[in-house]
Amino acid sequence: MPEGDTVWQTAQRLHTALAGAPLTVCDLRVPRLATADLTGRRVLEVVPRGKHLLTRIEGGLTLHSHLRMDGAWYVYGAGERWRGGPHHQIRAVLATAEHTAVGYRLPVLELLRTAEEDRAVGHLGPDLLGPDWDPDEALRRLLADPSRPLGKALLDQRNLAGIGNVYKSELCFVLRLSPWLPVGDVPSPERLVAVAKRLLEVNRNRRARVTTAQSRPDRRLWVYGRPGRPCLRCGTPVRAADQGRAGQERTTFWCPRCQPGPQGPSPASGSSTPGN
Repeated sequence: MPEGDTVWQTAQRLHTALAGAPLTVCDLRVPRLATADLTGRRVLEVVPRGKHLLTRIEGGLTLHSHLRMDGAWYVYGAGERWRGGPHHQIRAVLATAEHTAVGYRLPVLELLRTAEEDRAVGHLGPDLLGPDWDPDEALRRLLADPSRPLGKALLDQRNLAGIGNVYKSELCFVLRLSPWLPVGDVPSPERLVAVAKRLLEVNRNRRARVTTAQSRPDRRLWVYGRPGRPCLRCGTPVRAADQGRAGQERTTFWCPRCQPGPQGPSPASGSSTPGN
């Protein structure tokens, strides 16, 4: 599930494959970009901003994409078979003489002037994995609405950019905090911000996301995706419930024993595990 660490990794792959070389193919398969042709222009860099990707291109242009739930960029060598999904799911193809980057199922794809990137990402808070990281500003934004439940505050990209549904649940567990605790009641909130950054940093170079320090696939995460299964710390069944505004709910996972305090509604039975 794409979160700040996944997007950071994707940006590194795209930058390594495309930066510095002119585009030999530019095929943007969304109606409003159907006539856009960037062929011959050099890719200058690919940078992440929270959960957004900014591909900066010669001539002052930026291709902005967002992966949301299941979007993905794949990089292939010249002549390599594309394996990211059916061709009708392809939204973008950027190729140089040596590599091809293919964007599948991209819900957001737009071409901006680089000088106007703030139109797409200017609302974001400090990026947990970015050069603009400012823990004091992130903390100020988190605490601006002290009555807001912690889980909802962490998912709000205007507070700090990069946390999705996985890290929201895992961070609350690691700190033994209920996701329904008002953010203003969080003890030592500066530690919350510091641990959030550390969790993403230690995972940005890993293939598999790990928060437990265990390598077994079924034990890499403390609570996320484990409803009804024993808590890895105390054995209590992990609970799951929707959290968020109507129509924008995200399933939160937590251990009611390890994370005392306000508890959510009845466990979400048979629901999916929507993400970012």
